[in-house]
This record gives sequence, C-alpha cells and structure tokens, in this order.
Amino acid sequence: MTDFDTLNTLNGYFQAMPPVAATGIRARDFDGETLRLFAPLAANVNDKGCAFGGSLASLMTLAGWGWLMLNLREAGLVAEIYVADSQIRYLAPLYDDLIGDARLAPDQDWPTILRCLRERQRARAALQAQTFDGRGAVVATLSARFALIAAPTADPRVA
Repeated sequence: MTDFDTLNTLNGYFQAMPPVAATGIRARDFDGETLRLFAPLAANVNDKGCAFGGSLASLMTLAGWGWLMLNLREAGLVAEIYVADSQIRYLAPLYDDLIGDARLAPDQDWPTILRCLRERQRARAALQAQTFDGRGAVVATLSARFALIAAPTADPRVA
C-alpha cells in the first residue's frame, strides 16, 4: 500500500490538468502492482445517463500513466510519459461511479524497462487497464503502450 503523500502527489498532477480536474479523477490505492483510480459518475455522465466513453478512456489511460509515474518515482527516475498507442474495448454501459485500475502488461519486464531508460534515455512500456461496475464486473478494457523519455529531476513534486 502506498502512503497518502504519494497518492496526493499523483492527484496533484491530475488536478493540474484542467480536463482531468473536471472529471474528478482521483488516485485511490496503489500497491506497487496495481494503481486504482476513481471518478464520480455525475461528472462523467452522457446523454443516456451512463458513463461517457471518453471518460472511461481517460480514466484507464491516466491509470496507466499514473502507474508509470509512481513506479518511476519509486525507482528514483523522472521521465516524460506519453501515450504511444492504445486499444479500448467497451463491454457494457456503466451506470455507477467510475473505478478502474492499471498494471504492467504480463509480457513486460519492469527491470528491463528501467535499464533501457537509464542506458538509452528512452523506453517503451505496455500497460493494461480496466474499468468495473459496482458489482466488480469489467465494463471496459484498455491496452496501451507508453513512451518514456528521461528528464532531469527538476520537478519539486518528485522527491
């Protein structure tokens, strides 16, 4: 379980992005393997009364981005993180608050990604994310590749 300050730092990044702040996305839990995010349905509802697909995509993409931010921080590295590509599957409408999580894709090796970033100043990482309904059923999935580009540690939010 990650401490409150670490999640608060990630939430600070989310709040600094106006479109993300409008959705109410917040980091809820991070155990080193999985990052879980939350957003209220009321801020992400569409004309049908269910979650807007773009909000689901944002939640899952930010879960992957946040996972990388937190694990890079744990490794003592700072990098610019960009979404290179992603694929989303919408499986069912969501009439509940948005809860989603992300983790490194099973075929990825985190130490190898870190070594590549240290040696080449850039790396790629694949993550998987999903969003759940109130009963825990998966309603959407995302597979994404992120580009990591080494950056100086001038950001005061990274300790």
